[in-house]
Amino acid sequence: MALIHSVESLAAIDGEGIRYAVFFTGCPLRCVYCHNPDTWFESGTEMSAQELFEKIRRYKPYFKNGGGVTFSGGEPLLNSDFINEISPLFRADGIGYCLDTSGSVKLNESVKTAIDNADMVILDLKFYNAEDYKKYTGGDIENVLETAQYCTDTGKRLWLRTVVVPDINDTKEDIESYAKLAEKYRFERYELLPFHTMGFFKYEQLGIKNKLSGKKALSPEKLDELKNYLKRIL
Repeated sequence: MALIHSVESLAAIDGEGIRYAVFFTGCPLRCVYCHNPDTWFESGTEMSAQELFEKIRRYKPYFKNGGGVTFSGGEPLLNSDFINEISPLFRADGIGYCLDTSGSVKLNESVKTAIDNADMVILDLKFYNAEDYKKYTGGDIENVLETAQYCTDTGKRLWLRTVVVPDINDTKEDIESYAKLAEKYRFERYELLPFHTMGFFKYEQLGIKNKLSGKKALSPEKLDELKNYLKRIL
């Protein structure tokens, strides 16, 4: 059984093709720029692997051109046992899945199995050094680096992502540091995503202090500038 925060059918993000996105409840991190703080706490619908599979399989006709399921959150790898339980059901029905993960969960055998059975891993490379990672997420960057290395060593398809936050990691020097770290691993794509404020209302609703209250969203112009710079140096 697992707590499912929400699902999104016919999604066109977080992987290739048309996706069925499953958002788990629970995350070991407390990123200051998180836009889904409602996933930090126990909430949602408890479902068995069979129940979730039956919901998903109805959308199989849409999973063409590389489409399938994306496990996200929260942090999906906190539910690696559940993912490993549903994985054989997917495999028997010709459905693949992708992991959209922060890489913040320690690489135990269950987590490795969930990665091994995935079509692809989308890894959130939040910061490029241990100090900033701890300061802005509360977590340990070593878990992330171990996950990236494991994907590289096993030949797992890997995409990298970084959320760019104004005045925190939005300089060309920052992008150079991200690129230097990324070059250690084998990946297909590196995406920069803009910090936005659309989730700010959730902090107020939940009574959680918003550490970035008053922070403005990253401008499209700045994002394009940094994307183009990353392409030139990577």
